[in-house]
Amino acid sequence: MPGLKSPSDYTQEPPRHPSLKINSKEPFNAEPPRSALISSYVTPVDFFYKRNHGPIPIVEDIERYSFSFTGLIENSKDLYMKDIWKLPKYTVTATLQCAGNRRTAMSNTRKVKGVGWDISAIGNAVWGGAKLAEVLELIGIPKLTAVTPSGGKHVEFVSIDRCKEENGGPYKASIPLIQATNPAADVLLAYEMNGETLNRDHGYPLRVVVPGVIGARSVKWLESMNIIAEECQGFFMQKDYKMFPPSVDWDNINWSTRRPQMDFPVQCAICSLEDVNVVKPGKVIVKGYAVSGGGRGIERVDISLDGGKTWVEASRYQKPAVPYIADNDENSEKWAWVLFEAKFDISKNAEIVAKAVDTAANVQPENVEDIWNLRGILNTSWHRVQVRVGHSNL
Repeated sequence: MPGLKSPSDYTQEPPRHPSLKINSKEPFNAEPPRSALISSYVTPVDFFYKRNHGPIPIVEDIERYSFSFTGLIENSKDLYMKDIWKLPKYTVTATLQCAGNRRTAMSNTRKVKGVGWDISAIGNAVWGGAKLAEVLELIGIPKLTAVTPSGGKHVEFVSIDRCKEENGGPYKASIPLIQATNPAADVLLAYEMNGETLNRDHGYPLRVVVPGVIGARSVKWLESMNIIAEECQGFFMQKDYKMFPPSVDWDNINWSTRRPQMDFPVQCAICSLEDVNVVKPGKVIVKGYAVSGGGRGIERVDISLDGGKTWVEASRYQKPAVPYIADNDENSEKWAWVLFEAKFDISKNAEIVAKAVDTAANVQPENVEDIWNLRGILNTSWHRVQVRVGHSNL
């Protein structure tokens, strides 16, 4: 592709922050310490989780970089960065979450296949770029189009990124055309993250950001877009990132019986405490994140000190000095996570539990066993941490 290449090895990887927990070195997959997530509402780029499937692509010439539109449209077309920069720039604050977030806890119940993420395969950023609905108008597809005259119903995003799961082919995914052409869905072709040019780990020079949807659909290092009649037939749409019941294993799995996962369910996790903590008697602060897919707000976050027998509601917030209202687009950013906080006096050992409820009254399931699946995705069970009270001899 002009101006952009995908290396064949890992000798040209970008620098990364030393505090990241590396879950896979080649390809590089890493997450920040959980405490870093609650240090700010907008996650610093260095502490935003890194999810990759191969060597990080390299831009050789941004002026020559282009991506193509093909498929069920009247005329194929190439677009350059200058074409995207000419369109109005929008900023959307949106949380991206890997579908495998909290996979390690699911694997502890029963072994699963996939990168072993703790609770930090998630981050909240301010993405800047052009709305995909306006980019599609450049190739003759009006806003709020569900089907093109030639039968196109989906937009497929194809990356320059080559991965073993595609037998050396490109990473790719798709979303419905009606979502892509709906300005209210806020799907972006993003070239900025937190007010700065995208870095290489996060998709430079151009990536898709699909708010409210699992991170696997927000394709990085865009090479082409295809208007297609059916969902993308790539590996990560058809043979991965699907939710199966606990009864399905690798001997009886039938991938075609499940749809590709899109929206992520309601989720929360405690970030101010580790899995096991030793504290002195006194005040303990419980802080973390809560988020739901599809633009659904967080109605409440419940905290328990006794393993789920009794509950206290935590406070919720996004921006400083602005009250968070779960279903109010003016005061609240519907694609973004909500941070929560509660303070307790602890005098004895406790199992602290957090669960969130979204505006559709969806609530996190109590037990991970009930949602166990062989790929370890969408672990949204109650998040639990243990506190052991240690008394000083002084």
